[in-house]
Amino acid sequence: MAIITISRGSYSWGKTVAEKVAENLNYECISREILLEASEHFNIPEFRLIRALHDSPSIFDRFTHGKERFVAYIREALLKHVQRDNIVYHGLAGHFLLRGIPHVLKVRITADLEDRIKRESEEEKISPEEARHMLAKDDDERRKWSLYLYNTDTWDSRLYDLVVQIGQITVDDAVSIILHTVELPCFTTTPEAQSILDDYLLSARVQAVLPAADVSAKAGVVTVIINAPLIHEERIVAETKNKVENIEGIKDIRVHIVPTLDTG
Repeated sequence: MAIITISRGSYSWGKTVAEKVAENLNYECISREILLEASEHFNIPEFRLIRALHDSPSIFDRFTHGKERFVAYIREALLKHVQRDNIVYHGLAGHFLLRGIPHVLKVRITADLEDRIKRESEEEKISPEEARHMLAKDDDERRKWSLYLYNTDTWDSRLYDLVVQIGQITVDDAVSIILHTVELPCFTTTPEAQSILDDYLLSARVQAVLPAADVSAKAGVVTVIINAPLIHEERIVAETKNKVENIEGIKDIRVHIVPTLDTG
């Protein structure tokens, strides 16, 4: 079958669309569950994971790789979950966390700003002015986050296979469009696509341990690229292999050091 990610701003009907799509396909519909799984597995408070996905990076993050570390935790939890297939995910950043996996249908649901303001004002019992401010802040934080981590604007339509504007196209229309699109052969789960997902999950498990490294995996062979002074190469290679050698699925570990100046 397939995996579907639905990206949306607050009060854009994306949650409703996701639930209706999952109901029609008899798929599991998930969102916050991924944060809870990551929180439990890595013993990290859920609010810190939410901030990692939602808030724009601080100066502190840029020096400690804090945001990258938490995102790596969430990515591992999500990949482990979608490995089972037949999933609709409408949580934060699915279009980023699952990109590169061929059988993932990436959907963006948008809505008119005035409609979003009206919905938030009514549901949260706040003034339209407060709702407008909160929505603008929320959209801006998500945009800053994606630019920092991926150098890409989360509103960039090229990130998605479908972008659907709720308005003249109704929620039910959007569901129908998605149900039709997911039947296309390119979104079928093939052995090759499943193998790519497995590689991504393995690299995510290693990335969660080595958040500052560039990690990839292919058929159990993990490649780790680290920026560090060559004078420390032997020690860093040994420490890196020691940290990840017991991760399930690794057949071989290859560590490469990209030389940097030793400022210490």
